[in-house]
Amino acid sequence: MYNLLKGKKGIIFGALNDKSLAWKIAERAYEEGAEIILTNTPVSMRFGDIETLAEKCNTIVIPADATSEKDLQNLIEKALEHFGTKIDFILHSVAMSMNVRKGLLYDNVNYNFYQKTIDISALSFHKVLQTAKKLDAINEWGSVVALSYIAAQRTLYGYNDMADAKSLLESIARSFGYIYGRKKKIRVNTISQSPTMTTAGSGVKGMEGLMDFTERLSPLGNATSDECADYCITLFSDLTKKVTMQNLYHDGGFSNMGMSLRAMKMYNKSLEKPIDDDVLVS
Repeated sequence: MYNLLKGKKGIIFGALNDKSLAWKIAERAYEEGAEIILTNTPVSMRFGDIETLAEKCNTIVIPADATSEKDLQNLIEKALEHFGTKIDFILHSVAMSMNVRKGLLYDNVNYNFYQKTIDISALSFHKVLQTAKKLDAINEWGSVVALSYIAAQRTLYGYNDMADAKSLLESIARSFGYIYGRKKKIRVNTISQSPTMTTAGSGVKGMEGLMDFTERLSPLGNATSDECADYCITLFSDLTKKVTMQNLYHDGGFSNMGMSLRAMKMYNKSLEKPIDDDVLVS
C-alpha cells in the first residue's frame, strides 16, 4: 500500500458483488487510506452483497437510483453530513441494457429499453456531476471517474445500444470536465477498460470469445479487474492533478492494435481444411 488516498473521501457507485469493478475499486480505495460511502439502487442491493463490502471497508451504504435527481441530492447531502466535509472523488460504475439482456439486435431494439439504457448508463453520469456541482460537494482538485468501453469508438457485435451509451458517457466527461475544471479545478475522466467478466459483462453475447481475442491481440494482455482498480486509484490521487477530459484506455494496448502474431496464427488455423488424399483441395 502507498497511502495514495490517505485523508480523502469518496462515493462509489455500482458495487454489486465481488465480480464488480466497483467492488474492487472500493476495496483498493479503502486500502489506500480513503473513507468511502457505497451506493447502489435498492433493487440491485437486494440481489447483491454490498453490505459485506461495507463491513469490510468500515463504511455505510446509502441507497440511491443514479437516474433520480432527488435520490442523488439525498445521497450527496448525507455523504457531506457523514464525512463532515466535502468529498474528493466519485466513481460512476453504472450501466444496464435490457436490449442486451434480452438478446435484441441493434437493428431491432425496443426503444423504451433504449431510452432506459441511455438514462441509466450515460445520463446518470451527467446527473451525478450536475448534482455534485450544485451542492458544491467536491473539493478543488477532486476527481470523478466513469467506466467506459472501446465499443464507444468501435463496433463490437452484441454490445448493442450500450455502445451508444458509452459514447455519450465519454462526451459528458469532456463537456462537464471543461466546466468543472474551469470553475472548481475538478477532474473528470473515463476509463476504457478491457473486456472483463463482471456480472454485467457476462451478459454480453460471445464474451468469452471476445476476451480470448483481445487477450491474443493485446501486447500486454487484458487488464484485470484488480488492475483496473489500481489505475482508478491513481486517478483519484494527487499524482494526476492535471489529467482531465480524457478517455483513458486501460486495455493492454488493444486499442492501438490492428493484428498481432498470436491472433493471426489463430485466424490462419481456422482457415485450415482437413486434406483428403483422394481430393485436391484448393
